[in-house]
Amino acid sequence: MSRLLVRHIGTLVTMNAEREVLHDVDVAIVDNRISAIGEALELEGARVIDGGDCIGLPGFVNVHHHLFQTLTRVVPRVQNAELFDWLVENYKIWRHYAAEGIYLSAQVGLAELLLTGCTTTSDHLYLFPQSTSGELVDAEIRAAADLGIRFHPTRGSMSLGESCGGLPPDVICQDDETILRDYERVVGLYHDPSPLAMCRIALAPCAPFNVTQNLLRETIRYARQRGLLCHTHLAETLDEERYCLETYGKRPLQFMEDLEWLGPEVWYAHGIHFSDDELVQLAQTDTGVGHCPASNLRLGSGICRVPEMLDAGMRVGIGVDGSSSNDASNMLRELQLTLLVHRIGPNGVGAMPAGRVLELATLGGARVLRRED
Repeated sequence: MSRLLVRHIGTLVTMNAEREVLHDVDVAIVDNRISAIGEALELEGARVIDGGDCIGLPGFVNVHHHLFQTLTRVVPRVQNAELFDWLVENYKIWRHYAAEGIYLSAQVGLAELLLTGCTTTSDHLYLFPQSTSGELVDAEIRAAADLGIRFHPTRGSMSLGESCGGLPPDVICQDDETILRDYERVVGLYHDPSPLAMCRIALAPCAPFNVTQNLLRETIRYARQRGLLCHTHLAETLDEERYCLETYGKRPLQFMEDLEWLGPEVWYAHGIHFSDDELVQLAQTDTGVGHCPASNLRLGSGICRVPEMLDAGMRVGIGVDGSSSNDASNMLRELQLTLLVHRIGPNGVGAMPAGRVLELATLGGARVLRRED
C-alpha cells in the first residue's frame, strides 16, 4: 500500500463541486487516491513532502498531441505555411521515422508536458512509414511508462495516399486491413479499462483527407464493440471543408455523421469551422472537442468557438497539438492562449475568465477522455 502526505500546501485549488480554494492544508494519498484533505493530518508510514509556499492544482489533461513531431520543430520552410502545404513539406521528413525516433520524441514531449503541469495526456500517432516494423505505438507507450505519466495513446492511421486522391504520399500510409488488424494487437496488449489505469487505447484515423470511408466506418464500429474512444481531426481548416465538399459533396461534420462518427465515445481535434447548427448537433450527441490555440494561430487556421461550445453544453478540453506547429509541449502556454484569444471578437474580455480556463484544462479534459476517476 503506497502512502503519501503533502503538508502545509500554501494554496490548494480543489476543482471540487464548490470550487473551493483552501489555504495551509495537508493532503493524504493512499494507493493513488486522495483519502483526506485537512489540517494537521497524520498518515502512518507515509512519505512526507513539505508543500509550504506551494500552490496545489489538479493535474492538467492534454486531449490532443502528436508526440512524434517533437523532433521536427521550427523547420524553416514551413514557418509561414498553412496546414495542407505544411503537411506536404513535413511528410518529406516524417517518412524517415523509425521506432527509436518515436521513443525519443515521445520522451522529450512527455517530459515537457510534465514540467508544465500535465499528468494525463492523449497522443495521436498516425504516422506508420512502410519501412518500419509498424510497432510504433509500442515505443511511445514505453516512453510514457518510463516517465510515469497517465497515457491515452491513440492508434492512428492514414490509408488514403496520393495515388487514391489523398494528401499524404503512399509510403507513409497503410491499407485498411493492416490497420484494423493492428487495432486488435494494440488493444489486447495495452488497453486497461480499470479505474486509475495508466494506459488506455483509443482509435484515431487521421482526417477526412487521408483515410478511407471504409476505415472510418469499421473503426467506429470496432470501438463501440470494445468500449473504446475514437478521435480524429475535423473542421480544422477551410481547405479541409473545401476538400469534403468537392470530394464527397458534404460538409466535414455531415461526412462524419454519415459514417457514424457522432456520440459520447468521439472527440474531435480543433473544431474551428463548425456552424451554429453543428454546435447544437455536437452538444446533443455529446461529442467532444479538443481546443488547440497555439497550433491554430501558428497555421492561421482560425479560432475555435469555445465560449459558444461551452454555452451549448459541449465537452471541451485543451490540447497542445504537435510540436511542429506549436514549438513546445507547454500546457501552461495553451491555458494562457485560451485565456487571451477568446477576448477578441463578439464575446469580449469576459468570455474566458481564468476559472473557466482552469476547468477546461482539468475537468474538461477529463470529461473528453472519459476519465471520471
